[in-house]
Amino acid sequence: MRLLASPLGYLLTWLYDFIGSYGIAVLVLTVIIKLALYPVYAKQIKATMNMSKMQPKINEIQQKYAKDKQLMNEKMAELYKEEGGSMYGGCLPMIVQMLVIMGLFSLFRNPMNYIGSDQMLFAVHESFLWIQDLAQPDKWILPIISGVATFIAYYFSQTTQAGANADQMQVMNKMMKYIFPVMILLMARSYPAGLALYWSGSQIMQIFYNIRFARMKKKALEEEKHKKKKKAAKA
Repeated sequence: MRLLASPLGYLLTWLYDFIGSYGIAVLVLTVIIKLALYPVYAKQIKATMNMSKMQPKINEIQQKYAKDKQLMNEKMAELYKEEGGSMYGGCLPMIVQMLVIMGLFSLFRNPMNYIGSDQMLFAVHESFLWIQDLAQPDKWILPIISGVATFIAYYFSQTTQAGANADQMQVMNKMMKYIFPVMILLMARSYPAGLALYWSGSQIMQIFYNIRFARMKKKALEEEKHKKKKKAAKA
């Protein structure tokens, strides 16, 4: 994790030196990370939207060639090539996100393992708003904010990805919509408040990202319907 967390630690130290408040530096770092990851999120959503558009054709191929797996794979490959899609299109963005999140979690859970500044020894223990010590857990307020923000972000994420997953996966996603926020709430009660502060800010920004992506999907669907109508009218 050092390869991921150390550069983030240097950036956090620089922000603290410039701003003078550890809590605000954490929030600014959160904004920087989320803005830097926006193209990655957008690419993943576009891949998901493309999969959603292709899903009826995928289902048709799976049913038609259910007894011939080799021919099914060939037809699926032809479909992806024809539609300009990829069955792994959303994987790389997800991997990038997970690597960054893992680095950030390592940094905020054990900041002094990745920060060489003596000044930061005291900075991580600063108070912020109602929090007395950002290196210690905040038992209720931040965990509740983290859980609620995670639930709302997950809700809008499901809205964007609706139709792109199999029925079984959709059932699992509906369950996770409730289980994951509760897990975050419970974990945030034991994590340093600085980490919970990062997660809360990150999920609040993610809500706005997911609202934007949902609008992008709606606009794309409307354009697709308009194209179909025009083709039908010409025919």
